[in-house]
Amino acid sequence: MKSLFPDKFNWSIYLLLIIFIKLIFRDISWYSFTAVSISIYVFFLLFDSIGSIIPTRHLLAVFMCVQFFIGPTFAYNGLDEYQYFMYKMRIAESEYFSYAIPAVLLFIIGLNVRVQNYEGEIVDVKKIAAFTNRNKSIAYIFIAVGLTASIFASFFSSELAFVFYLLGSFKYIGLFLIILGENNLKLLPLIVVISSIISSSLGSGMFHDLLTWFVYIAAVLAIRYKFDYKFKLIGLISFITLAITIQVLKGNYRSTTNQNKEAAGVETFAKLYQQENEEKGVFSFSNLAESNVRINQGFIITNIMTNVPNKVPFANGSELYILLEAAIMPRILAPNKLNAGDRTIFTKYSGIPLTEGTSMGLSTLGDAYLNFGIFGGATFMFFLGLTYSQVLKYFKKYAQTYPVLILFTAMVFYYPIRPDCETQTILGHLVKSCVLIFIIIQIWGPRFKVYTQRD
Repeated sequence: MKSLFPDKFNWSIYLLLIIFIKLIFRDISWYSFTAVSISIYVFFLLFDSIGSIIPTRHLLAVFMCVQFFIGPTFAYNGLDEYQYFMYKMRIAESEYFSYAIPAVLLFIIGLNVRVQNYEGEIVDVKKIAAFTNRNKSIAYIFIAVGLTASIFASFFSSELAFVFYLLGSFKYIGLFLIILGENNLKLLPLIVVISSIISSSLGSGMFHDLLTWFVYIAAVLAIRYKFDYKFKLIGLISFITLAITIQVLKGNYRSTTNQNKEAAGVETFAKLYQQENEEKGVFSFSNLAESNVRINQGFIITNIMTNVPNKVPFANGSELYILLEAAIMPRILAPNKLNAGDRTIFTKYSGIPLTEGTSMGLSTLGDAYLNFGIFGGATFMFFLGLTYSQVLKYFKKYAQTYPVLILFTAMVFYYPIRPDCETQTILGHLVKSCVLIFIIIQIWGPRFKVYTQRD
């Protein structure tokens, strides 16, 4: 498990940091302290890996820790009093973390247990450069396809729209090829692609894709330019500032644009930022406390654990079967399969009624518990992590012939990275994106192949 325990990990700084946290926050429980310590460890792994790999495994672990460890820790240690009563933690801290800690830990172990040398995450820059030199226009074709698909996705039904949604990710693959394959970075493609994701995020009021693709783009830039420690630290602080700003403002931004009070866009976002800053400060304690619910998926887990099995019996795998059918089967073969955003299952197992226009997911951790309980749910999370890792290992295997495939891992995993989403949508994205890539290789395989001298 070299990816989980790298040779150059700075144990001294890590241990000093967690000891400092325990000394400063003496009243923090050992449950919260354990959750925070694990989170800091995976944050360190992600930070250290930037510049050497496309850190999909560490991103998966970090997002899990943020939503199931950090958010709940803040809630249990005082911030819950600032939340709407429906968004409060429903069970004791010890009961919640007794499930969440082993479940997330086993997921992380599953991601890394059979991994040697970051399989599926190492980019062969020389082969990528050889590929782009042989196919001068392909990066720009990818960007054009991605931009066009993003525009037309909204014109089709959900099943076909999802294909266009996946094709929209091609613009990022094209950008990666330009970053890694060109001798000098061309700013215009970078500006166009980043502007497109900013524009789409502001238009929809959904910013998770923006933050995720920023991390992936930064990781690829770091591989190309080998950013030093200070540069990475500045980037980290800037990213955290951006993420907090978005978390604080996005609720007000959505309500303002949805009610047609203001047009969606940068001007409205900037205006709201200025108003919030003048009233009580964007980074005021009250704002940060109230926005904690946006990173706290734990409150849904506690609702599920309160509801199951007290009011609703464990599904014993039946709900998982429905989710797998929705994820894998095309609608033409399963016309009655579960729809994305279906509220019935969410309300049944969480007990939380959703109003029109509100969307929440039980999450993989929630689905694991309601199907199999605490022990079985944690075991399921291990095998889910193992499944993700196996997909990455297949990419590593076929990247020996088609080195550009490693760049497609970002397209495959940028949605599964979101632990707050519906399991059927996460797995559906994983399966359908892999199928799409398989079809592309079957049709245009020779063009994606990099030939060695022996070939």
